[in-house]
This record gives sequence, structure tokens and C-alpha cells, in this order.
Amino acid sequence: MSTLLAGARLLDAGGVTDGGWVLLDGDTIAATGTGPPPGHAGETVDLAGAELTPGFVDLHAHGGGGAAFDDGPDAIRTALAVHRAAGTTRSVLSLVAAPLEALEASLAGIAEVAAADPTVLGAHLEGPFLAPARCGAHDPRHLRAPTPDAVDRLLTAARGTLRQVTVAPELPGALQAVRDLTAAGVVVAVGHTDADAALTAAAFDAGARLLTHALNAMPGLHHRAPGPVGAALADPRVTLELVLDGVHVHPVVARLLMDGAPGRVALVTDATAAAGAGDGEHRLGGQAVTVRGGRAVLAGTGTIAGSTLTQDAALRTALAAGVDPVATVTALTAAPARALGLGDRLGRLAPGAAADVVALGADRSATAVWAAGRRVL
Repeated sequence: MSTLLAGARLLDAGGVTDGGWVLLDGDTIAATGTGPPPGHAGETVDLAGAELTPGFVDLHAHGGGGAAFDDGPDAIRTALAVHRAAGTTRSVLSLVAAPLEALEASLAGIAEVAAADPTVLGAHLEGPFLAPARCGAHDPRHLRAPTPDAVDRLLTAARGTLRQVTVAPELPGALQAVRDLTAAGVVVAVGHTDADAALTAAAFDAGARLLTHALNAMPGLHHRAPGPVGAALADPRVTLELVLDGVHVHPVVARLLMDGAPGRVALVTDATAAAGAGDGEHRLGGQAVTVRGGRAVLAGTGTIAGSTLTQDAALRTALAAGVDPVATVTALTAAPARALGLGDRLGRLAPGAAADVVALGADRSATAVWAAGRRVL
């Protein structure tokens, strides 16, 4: 079944094309072009001048709609529906620190969903290999060093769907774990760390290729001590996650990061179950979370506990901060896809790419979404 999306302004990492069309054939983009669209036997959707971008790719989210990704397949599907409606067509499902047995069970649940749903790219273990001093909203009781046994157990439980792991490189055995995880095909991120620039660079040389939510849960970018952020900015191999919700990072600083690492910033949500569920009392793993005015903190503290963000809102925040539209869309699409080694299939409006597309209205909210060729909004 083919679907022709006509009358759109196409916007992806390659630039802007007015008067464009995109032909979806099953789960793949069959053709794109400008001018009069081709005849075809399937459905035609007139987008009436809306902007059409590739589907957004979220490397880091924990849930939505009152459901968390560590609560099993039904909860995963509930949470994904919130993000699909906001333009996220491919998701890496993030897990917070927990006992190894609980993480093994959660990884098995994600593997079950990923086997049936190609829009689920796998799991992200944000914990448990984090520095206690920088644990953020993770329960410090469940943090541990990345021993070979722990790494092997988690890889086994994931059944080939462990997509990325966050590691604090100062932990005992961390650099060897980076090498072992990388050799197993996992994308390793540096995060929740007190590492300086030199140790962070050593982790990148060992194979790490991501920085988990840049500037959060790590030393800041100081003019005499550039820290993990400075090391990531200086290394063209590295992609920097950025949570652009007006809470985690000031928009001025966010723009500086995007200007400093063009094409290497990935806008992620770090969304918890509270995303799309409104203010009130929620949970992140075993931790109680309070949300007021969209800001999520550990109950009774000022510690940020993930976000209530969706990627279309991140797009609007970036544009309001003065970030170029092409750079903004790149940070939601091509940059995260490349970070996962999937840049040939995801994040592009081009023949052969996945049939993941988002139509944006005048206010840059998602008005129609196709994921793997199936309309989900």
C-alpha cells in the first residue's frame, strides 16, 4: 500500500525544499520530488503547505502517559503512544538504576516489544554504572561498578536489543567495560560522572560515542576545566544528548552547544511517565517524583527527575532560542540516527529511507505522523 504526501515544504538535514512530495511504499520512502506529484494507486494526502520532516529519533526516554518503560510491555506501549503522537517515530527505551534482577526482567520485556515493533530500537541502560556523587534522580542504592559479570548478565538478558549504556568512566573497570560493550555492538555514553576532560577523552578513545544529557549530572564547562562537555565538543566522533525543555539547560547555553558541535547534538526528551500525564505525583523507578508546572523533581527535593518533554516541544524551544530550523531538525533526526549507526535508514527524506515522517503545523506541533509507513496520528 502506497501513500503520497503532497503539497509540503520538505525539511531535513539536507535543507529545505518548497512544493515537495514524498511517496511512501510500505515501510520505505519510495521517492521524493517537487512539482506535480506522480500518479499512483494508493492514498494521497494533501498536506496543504505543512512542513514535512523525517520522524524524530529519541535516544533517551523513560516513559509517558503515566507509564514507564521499566514496567513491562503493556506500559511500554502506553508510553510510546504519547511520544508517537508528538512526532517521535523511533525510540530507545531508557531504564533507571535498579537491582540487576529487575534490570534483566525489564530488558526482557523491551526485547519482547522490539521483536514485534520495529519503531522500538532497543534499550538504554542509563543505570546502574553511574557515579554516586552524580546519581541525580537514580537511586544510589542500586549503583554498581561495571564488572564483567554484570555486563554479561545484562547483555544476555537483552537478547541482542541492548542499544546503549551510560557509564561513568571513573568507576573501577569502566574503561574495559566500554571496550567490551562496544565490541558487543552497544553504543556507550559517558554520563552521571565526575570525570575530567582527560578521563572522558580516554573513554571516547576506548569506544564511547555519546554524552548523556550534556551538562546535567556532570561537571560544568569551566574555562580552565572543560570537563566531559569540553571533551565531547572537541571530539568529532561524539554526539551530545541535550534535554531542551527550559529546565535542564538554559536555551542560551543550548544554542552555544549546538553552534559548537554542528550536526552532533541530539535533542532527547529524558521523559518520564509524567510526560503527557500532567502535574501531580509520579514515579521514576522506585523514586517518588513531583511535577509542578511541567518541572519534575524528586519528591521533597530540588533534584531534577527527568522531564515531561516531547520532541515536538523540544523543536519549538530550539527555534525560540534562535537555532536554525535545519540544525534543529537535524538534532531530532539525522544526528541521533547517526549516533546509533542508523543514518542510512533513519533521519532522512530520501528514497530508501524508512517511511517515518512528521507533518508540522504553523505552530510547529505535529499534525500527522507516519512511523514505519503506518499512520499513528
